[in-house]
Amino acid sequence: MSGIYIHIPFCKQACNYCDFHFSTSIKKKDEMVLALAKEIVMRKNEIDNVIETIYFGGGTPSVLENSEIQLLIDTVYANYKVAENPEITLEANPDDLSAARILELSNSPINRLSIGIQSFFEEDLKMMNRAHNSAEAKNCLAEATKYFDNISLDLIYGIPGMSDEMWKQNIETALSFGIPHISSYALTVEPKTALSKLIQTGKIAEPQDEVASNHFMILVETLQKNGFIHYELSNFGKENYFSKNNSAYWLGKKYIGIGPSAHSYDGVKRGWNVANNSLYIKSIQENKLPIETEILTISDRYNEYIMTGLRTIWGVSLERIEKEFGSEYLDYLKKQSQKFLNDDLLSIENNILKPTLKGKFLTDGIASDLFFLNLEE
Repeated sequence: MSGIYIHIPFCKQACNYCDFHFSTSIKKKDEMVLALAKEIVMRKNEIDNVIETIYFGGGTPSVLENSEIQLLIDTVYANYKVAENPEITLEANPDDLSAARILELSNSPINRLSIGIQSFFEEDLKMMNRAHNSAEAKNCLAEATKYFDNISLDLIYGIPGMSDEMWKQNIETALSFGIPHISSYALTVEPKTALSKLIQTGKIAEPQDEVASNHFMILVETLQKNGFIHYELSNFGKENYFSKNNSAYWLGKKYIGIGPSAHSYDGVKRGWNVANNSLYIKSIQENKLPIETEILTISDRYNEYIMTGLRTIWGVSLERIEKEFGSEYLDYLKKQSQKFLNDDLLSIENNILKPTLKGKFLTDGIASDLFFLNLEE
């Protein structure tokens, strides 16, 4: 099984924390949609597996009209083998999800919504420069749950000024709508973002790791009590509601990324499209794929498995490490992980290496210490 990711590089306005590729001008939207459809066709021979997921990410895919979304879905169906009931996800912002739009989407092939709520508090939304307000967030969820069973929402924790009590209220508000999937991320300060500049000039306080760590533990405890499975570091789903698209990334399945800045992976090499709308459109119009690729070394593949494996409930199989990468990598992993095992940050059960509850918040840092960096390929 494989997936197709379609990057829609447009937003109404720039969120202060975002460093993804997008434009706030939609002048080139018509040209972009045609270029996306053409790239889908141009790359049809790259994957002969059945397509199990189609994911519209961004940017803000909900700025597209339904007819434009339908065109892209139809193009996938016309050029690839698609599963009988694929997961088709649309990332959307609350300000785009009017009652009429939700009804329209419910009559389309879209069967999963991923809604960028981030917070239910007005002050947080203003600080992040979100395009919606708290009332729109609640109204869109009340309406969306009438028509969609499979809904995910995003929440951000570790926001400066957000108390533990406010964070608990955010989680409880999300749960009150019966949402079966929640993705939640710590507010991070990326270089060259508006948030970085606001912190440098003292207009916003810098996020504190201790606050984020407390919020993370509250999140894990609360959602698990409410029947959610913590299946990936930032993702919580009720049974049968895990994101198939994202799970495929973490399990190393093949996928094609369509659109400017989109990444692709086929198990051997990784590719990424140019992160420039005009250059992307021009290249596609000239029948050239604007993509750079790299062949992954054995160390690259080992490191990627460590990173993704530790983030998920599936963990890192020591048997797979030995089988795919050899005894040298297994010995290295055992040696590097020993200090984390001693500190109760990692555990081994049934030959599977996983972070403990204590180690979960530190997963990415732990993974980097387990990376194999010096092996000659």
